[in-house]
Parts: sequence; structure tokens; C-alpha cells
Amino acid sequence: MLNKIIIGTRGSKLSLAYANKVKNLISKTDLTVAKKIKIEKIKTSGDVFQNKKISEIGGKNLFCKEIEDKLIKKEIDIAVHSLKDMDSVETKGLIIQAYIERNDPRESFISKKFKKISELNNAKIGSSSRRRELQLKLLNKKIKIENIRGNVDTRIKKVESGEYDGAVLALAGLKELNLENHAREIFPLKDFLPTAGQGIIAVQCRDDDHDIKKILNKINHSQTQICALAERNFLKTLGGDCDTAVGCNVIFNRQKLELKAQLFSDDGKKVFNIVKSGKISEPKLLGRLAGEEILKKSINNFSKKR
Repeated sequence: MLNKIIIGTRGSKLSLAYANKVKNLISKTDLTVAKKIKIEKIKTSGDVFQNKKISEIGGKNLFCKEIEDKLIKKEIDIAVHSLKDMDSVETKGLIIQAYIERNDPRESFISKKFKKISELNNAKIGSSSRRRELQLKLLNKKIKIENIRGNVDTRIKKVESGEYDGAVLALAGLKELNLENHAREIFPLKDFLPTAGQGIIAVQCRDDDHDIKKILNKINHSQTQICALAERNFLKTLGGDCDTAVGCNVIFNRQKLELKAQLFSDDGKKVFNIVKSGKISEPKLLGRLAGEEILKKSINNFSKKR
């Protein structure tokens, strides 16, 4: 019998909202468990070094490592992450046991002055993502992209204060914090593919913690899990890093999965797109085959980093 359950997460408003969502979902499955759940805020490397690009301070998993360390040391029982922040290779001894139903995966443009990206001319747009930068340049070559860091509310304040003319933010985060009114333009998936896992909350635990695994099984959303497995295996096959400009999104299309992906060359001058279908029962296979196909298309233009 569990005496208490500690959920570890980052201290940002969005991360705490995600952790509370997980807490509430668990509580609904078992009211006796509800009183035992506590949320612990954990500062990560990504939170500490907010004035540098993510690629300069160690890349992907920067928002997860310290939380995972506490999970391994049994200082917490559950870790809650944004799936897009996690490395595509699972940390030894840990497992994502639940995928929460996906929120809107699309990207949005926020601005105080402008309504659409197409209106901009020599405007300063905030983005810390190489993928977003190159995708934006496909939509409008007249904009300037500058690094922006910070939590959702911090980035909005930087735009509202005039430090930036606009910024691109995940719509899922805005919706979770009831800030979607700041979105001036929402990009359709066909024009602006998000990063793999965008809009999905990942709930992680120790692989040998069978009590917690049973609890998390009850809140797992199977359709979201299937899409996530395909997207993550695509990334894994690609062997990229945090500087790799790649978008990927999987949807259910009738009785099949449909994976759309976009990869930019190392120099950012070429772009490769694929659409691939696969069986719902074999999401990892779809991800691998899609990854192999786009690597063939981009040969001599993209270098696997691992």
C-alpha cells in the first residue's frame, strides 16, 4: 500500500498545470489515492540558463534530466514532462507509462501589432527553435528571427513590451493556461509541422515500480500513445539532436496511421517532405520506415548526429 505519491515537475505555470492535470486524472480513478498525491517543483538546467540557446547548454532533455535523476533516486514517484522536451531514447530504468490525451499540436503566432506572418516586413520574431526559424522563412523571407527563451507567460510579456514584434508558441501551452486569446494566427499542420510529441504530456515512472505503473495505466490515452510511439521512433531513427530542424506529426486516418514529416538540410537551404501510412498496430515500424525514407531523400544534405 502506497503511503504517498510524489509527482515531480518543473516550476513553470505550464508544467504545474500539466502536473495538476495528471494528479486530477489519477484522483478520479481512485479517491483514496487523491489525498496521498503531492507535487514537487524541480529546477532543471533549462530553467537556470535562460539567456542561452538550448543547443549551447546541452540540447534536448535539458528540461527533464534533473527530474529524471530524482525519479531514479526514488525521491519522487512520478515525473511529468512535455513529451517534446524528452530525448527519443528512454533513460535506462525509466519508462513513459502514460500519455495524456493530446492537446492541439499546432503552432501559433502571437503579436501585439500584427495579425499574420505574411504582413511582416523586417520585423523581429522570437524563436529558440531552428525548425521554427526555417519554417517561418518559407512563409515570409522578410522577417528577422532572434533567440527568445523563457516560459510561456515570459515570452508573451516580451512581445507585449515591444522587445519582439512577435513570437511563435505552441498552441497547446496557450490553451492549457487559457491564454489562447494571444494567438493572432494559428498555422495549419499542412504549412507548419510541429516538433514530434507537441501537445502531449508524458508521465514517467521507474520501470520496476509496479504499483505506480498500475495507477498510470488507468490514465493512459491509447490513441495518443500510438501517435507518440510513431513520432518518437521517427526521431530516434533520424538520429538528430536539438539543432536538427525537423517536424513530425501523426494522425489517425480511417483505419491507418498517417505520418507527415519535414526535414531541413544541415545548412537550412533545402527541405525534404514525406507522407507515409502504416498500421495502427505497428506505430514504431511506421516511425522507423518514415525515418529511413526521409534519410534517403536527404542523403548528403543531412548528417545523423548519433
